[in-house]
Amino acid sequence: MKKRVVLTFPKQTIEEPITYHLIRDYDLMVNILSAKVNPNEEGRMVIELSGRNKRMNNGIEYLKGLGVTIQSLAQDVTWDEQKCIHCTACISLCPSHALSVDRSQMLVSFNPDRCIVCGLCLKACPYHAIEIQF
Repeated sequence: MKKRVVLTFPKQTIEEPITYHLIRDYDLMVNILSAKVNPNEEGRMVIELSGRNKRMNNGIEYLKGLGVTIQSLAQDVTWDEQKCIHCTACISLCPSHALSVDRSQMLVSFNPDRCIVCGLCLKACPYHAIEIQF
C-alpha cells in the first residue's frame, strides 16, 4: 500500500524522531517529498508512505497519538482548468513534472499523483489556477 500525505506537526513534536519510528517500529518506507521544519514552530512535511495495510494503520495511529495532523495530499492540491489559459508559465518550474504540456495542442495538464506540493506553480500562475489548501 502507498499513501501520500501531508503531516502537520505541533511545535512540541519537532524534536521527535518521527520518521525514524515510522521506519523502525512500523516497518514503513518513508519518502520525504518536501518539508518545512523549524525549531519552535509548527512543521509541515509531505511524505509518501509505503508498507502493509496493518502497519500503515498502526503508523498513522502513532502519528495521531503525537498530535500530528494527517491530510491526504490529493485533497490539498487543486487545478482549475477553467481558470487556466494554458500559458505554460508553470511548466518549467514544476520539479516533479506534475504539470505538463501537450505540445501538439499546447494544453496544460495536471497529474496530482506526481505533485510534491512545493508551491512553485502558485507563484508562476497569474490566473490562480492552482490552489493548495492546508
